[in-house]
Amino acid sequence: MHDPERRGLIKAMPIMAMAGLGSAGSAALAAPAAPALEFAFRLQVLIAPPQDMGLVDGIRRRVIPITGGTAEGPRLAGRVLPGGGDWQGIGPDGIARIEARYTIEAEDGTLIGVTNPGMRHGPPRIIADIAAGKDVDPALYYFRTTPRFDVAADSRHGWMARTIFLCSAARYRDHVRLDVFSVA
Repeated sequence: MHDPERRGLIKAMPIMAMAGLGSAGSAALAAPAAPALEFAFRLQVLIAPPQDMGLVDGIRRRVIPITGGTAEGPRLAGRVLPGGGDWQGIGPDGIARIEARYTIEAEDGTLIGVTNPGMRHGPPRIIADIAAGKDVDPALYYFRTTPRFDVAADSRHGWMARTIFLCSAARYRDHVRLDVFSVA
């Protein structure tokens, strides 16, 4: 037993057995299912021109005011209330790290808080066109977010606080479109 690699493996075997790793019984357990995505609703978030804060700690910071919008789809309908914003940090690599916060008012009057972090990046020419206010085919760049919804648990929309979401997004001159999918 002078082989240190073998000695480490022998010491680890009882731990592996307690965790169910390497035992014959673990082969019978099913692997977790890959999550599926289910379209929940579409947000069209209206925006004002960006407010550029300049370089802060080497990152270009800006705030984009949210002025309104709509929510439409099989799981939610309502409107985006004015007053939120999208705080962005754009690094030297061109990646925009996004943190949007705003409120949706559902058709039944329920208020739903949204915190929506994400990122957008793509070829420099495409990102420059977006920054110039041009409408660009969303297939030419990457823009994804992972929203979290704050809503009363006992409301009709309480399911949103207990679900993980993923958005496929597109940036246009005067709005952002977010197709919101629940992760099944």
